[in-house]
Amino acid sequence: MQASQIGVTLFSLTNEFYSRQYTVEQLLAKVAELGMGPGVEVVGFQSFRGFPHVSAADAARFRDAMARHQLTPTCLAINSDAFIRRDRPMSVDEAVAYHEPQIRAAAQLGFPVVRTQFTAQPAVLEGLLPLLEQLNVKAGPEVHSPMTVNSPLMLEYLELFARLRSPCFGFIPDFGSCAVRPPPGFVDYFRRQGSPPALLDLLQRIWLQSGDTNAKREEFVRRAAEAGFTPPQFGPLTVLFSIVCPQDPRAWLAIMPQIIHVHGKFYEFDAAGNETSIPYDQLLPVFIEGGYRGYISSEYEGTMFSPASGLEMVQRHQALCRRIIATASAAA
Repeated sequence: MQASQIGVTLFSLTNEFYSRQYTVEQLLAKVAELGMGPGVEVVGFQSFRGFPHVSAADAARFRDAMARHQLTPTCLAINSDAFIRRDRPMSVDEAVAYHEPQIRAAAQLGFPVVRTQFTAQPAVLEGLLPLLEQLNVKAGPEVHSPMTVNSPLMLEYLELFARLRSPCFGFIPDFGSCAVRPPPGFVDYFRRQGSPPALLDLLQRIWLQSGDTNAKREEFVRRAAEAGFTPPQFGPLTVLFSIVCPQDPRAWLAIMPQIIHVHGKFYEFDAAGNETSIPYDQLLPVFIEGGYRGYISSEYEGTMFSPASGLEMVQRHQALCRRIIATASAAA
């Protein structure tokens, strides 16, 4: 894996985009100016008005901007909103129909990969295979907390991929599923918002326990209620179990041949420039060992609790990645 295969998702620049400092096209120019590419990932519904319906003019403008700035489209993050209806989840056929225009938009915009979500069950991906093959687009669920390589649903995907043997299928690991501790900034944010110290201590103790992440979420809710805390107090804190969970970084080796893209999730850095909750010094060498040659998108998620500049944070993240990759590659 070479440093040139580090890229960025525009999701990292949410603070800049939503504050209207930059348009999407201006963000692309900034990415190129700061050397944060060449790979660029985009969230469809965040970045294109009217998505998944993208006009020919808008698609041409996007592709022209990418070419002008010598950037490479890597992945389009699409949605798998299984519960759009209030009364029931989508059927498989409805979910297939929901994904199809998003995949067509990816091909129209020049993206070779789409990121799906685990709410798109294996049967949905199977139903999308003819379109994926027709458009030469790869699709893969994001392996995101609370999921790990060994989660039951992952095994269902593995069975599907083994049965169909299509190069159009794969996985997209999210490094947040290999955290070693809750992001300190997350805890500090809720402390500033007035969360009781005892509740935050309970949250962190339970997160650090071994075991299934969904089960730990349920345990936190139960014990918080038993301790007299109210749902408005503990409910917002449960998102921690959805953004990060613990997993041995070497677990990725089991699916390395099927990895088609990577989300380099990060939140914040210490004084030495290391990520405070995600062990990049262990993760990146595993991907070098496993022979991964695709893109890693710098994915800054600290926007959920910090007003920090995504542009600055991505630069720090990529400096960390390049330092570790250079060291690990030299030792390999």
